[in-house]
Amino acid sequence: MAKKQFKAESKRLLDLMINSIYTHKEIFLRELISNASDAIDKLYYRSLTDGNTGFSRDDFTITIEADKDARTLRIIDNGMGMTKEELEKNLGTIAKSGSLDFKAEMENKDEIDIIGQFGVGFYSAFMVSDKVNVVSKAFGEDQAYEWESTGADGYTIKDVGKEVNGTEITLTIKEDTEDERYSEFLDEYKIKGLIKKYSDYIRYPIQMMVEKSRPKETDGGEDEKPEYETYMELETLNSMIPLWKKTKSELKDEDYNNFYQEKYYDYADPVKVIHTDVEGVVSYTALLFIPGKAPFNYYTKDFEKGLQLYSSGVMIMDKCADLLPDYFSFVRGLVDSQDLSLNISREMLQHDRQLKAIAQRLEKKIKSELLAMCNTDREKYVEFFKNFGLQLKYGLYEGFGAHKEILQDLVMFYSSQEKALVTLSEYVSRMKPDQKYIYYASGETTDKIDKLPQTELLKDKGYEILYLTDDIDEFAIQMLREFDEKQFKSVSAEDLDIEESKEEKEEAEKQAEESKDMLEYMKEALDGKVAEVRLSQRLKSHPVCLTAKGGLSIEMEKVLNSMPTDEKVQAERVLEINAKHPILETLRKSYESDKDIVKDYAALLYDQALLIEGLPIEDPVAFSNSVCRLMTK
Repeated sequence: MAKKQFKAESKRLLDLMINSIYTHKEIFLRELISNASDAIDKLYYRSLTDGNTGFSRDDFTITIEADKDARTLRIIDNGMGMTKEELEKNLGTIAKSGSLDFKAEMENKDEIDIIGQFGVGFYSAFMVSDKVNVVSKAFGEDQAYEWESTGADGYTIKDVGKEVNGTEITLTIKEDTEDERYSEFLDEYKIKGLIKKYSDYIRYPIQMMVEKSRPKETDGGEDEKPEYETYMELETLNSMIPLWKKTKSELKDEDYNNFYQEKYYDYADPVKVIHTDVEGVVSYTALLFIPGKAPFNYYTKDFEKGLQLYSSGVMIMDKCADLLPDYFSFVRGLVDSQDLSLNISREMLQHDRQLKAIAQRLEKKIKSELLAMCNTDREKYVEFFKNFGLQLKYGLYEGFGAHKEILQDLVMFYSSQEKALVTLSEYVSRMKPDQKYIYYASGETTDKIDKLPQTELLKDKGYEILYLTDDIDEFAIQMLREFDEKQFKSVSAEDLDIEESKEEKEEAEKQAEESKDMLEYMKEALDGKVAEVRLSQRLKSHPVCLTAKGGLSIEMEKVLNSMPTDEKVQAERVLEINAKHPILETLRKSYESDKDIVKDYAALLYDQALLIEGLPIEDPVAFSNSVCRLMTK
């Protein structure tokens, strides 16, 4: 029989299909089962419209047969089948849209964007097969036909006998090579695993004869050891009904929890389940879970984000990263949309407008559900935030605050007044009428921050302070800049902008003028360690503190310098001396009588300020000698 040639463009495409397009060869089984399901769909829907086919839904099956000896794998359906003309049209012309633009795009292997609607899924079979044989009989037709091909060299079509309608695809699996073990596609375990992974929710039963074991019948003697025999049994390999396709009223919490634990191998229940159906320009069902605990590798480079992506119950991708922004990467789950084609390349998914539309809607839905949990179940939200709040804060920092509209209502910080985590909106709602700023302080722990000298004046005024203990906190706050038209201000800022009485201002100005020369002398004595020494009105009981000028705070300096880089930074430090502390009078008297002692005092006060900030003393020996020298005078 004369072999027919594929069209030139089709031949080129088939060569790409076999050698380039699919990332994983195992995808071929998904494609062929999906085609079988589509063929059954056509016949089933025809039975509903015509009412004269005599079929019910229970009559349809997809059968898998593996023969290791013959190295053949068969996929059989009893669907609509194909006529000779349809075999010629569907299998003889690959990607029949075949425009020149499409061909030109294929020339660049780095930009291969082919999706299922081009009809290329069937040809994935050639990645694992030396020969593909298709026998098909269309419903209502008497004659069946056989299509056969060994690849890009062409195909043949001939008349054959077949009793029932449907299609039988037989793959002759390639021999194993050093790089590929094609024989695994004939293993029962592998086939079952691939069906569970990709085609578990195909709506028709996928059946295969599987090997099982049972005890042999014996005479039943007490000392007789049990013997087992193997036998073959027809087994349905797919569950068929996706949980997410059921209505919420059909499901209980334990149904969601069991599904989550089994599918994502988690021992704990999710803290939140989001089950949503959306219809419109793009329709989809999403079943999302927020884990009760962060995965052990969540904050490592090994963690891979993404949702499972399905098209009408057929898995397209196990982890579609494009469906989730990084700051919601903790969300697990899946999306199923009939509007998405069975995409082949990840590159195509990245540019799919429908996928982007779904991602945008999911982002809004996740935020609204988290806000609802924060407002109605605070204990559960705090538990969630302790696990994943760090990721939300990183999201604020990324993109220089580009995502703050999404995230600013979700982040929490420890409150000096509430002694608990609070939201920014809760802080603002409690601000005093004369309060201009949202005040914050940074440090290693809330206890250490609570003891910082810089917090004294604000506490005395009754102002609430947010305690920032995560390394990312202050960087995230810098990106936010403001919330609800209230700017953020560090307790260590150069000016806290707290209103003072006329008398207080005059007294402060008088003291600063009287101490001007002495403060300049102390700055020079510290030899470039500080940008300024000045009197402070923010301190109450403590004699000294260290603050910073400009945008780089001392806490940010510590964080940046802890990173494994050769470049180190230093904030523009300011040594502040309590204008109301007895130490000021001691300094003034010493400056008048013995300026060398003031040098020792300046060094000692600076080192004290470093210790208060949790910074290392630059010269511990000199510090010890200064203390001893002053003690003996």
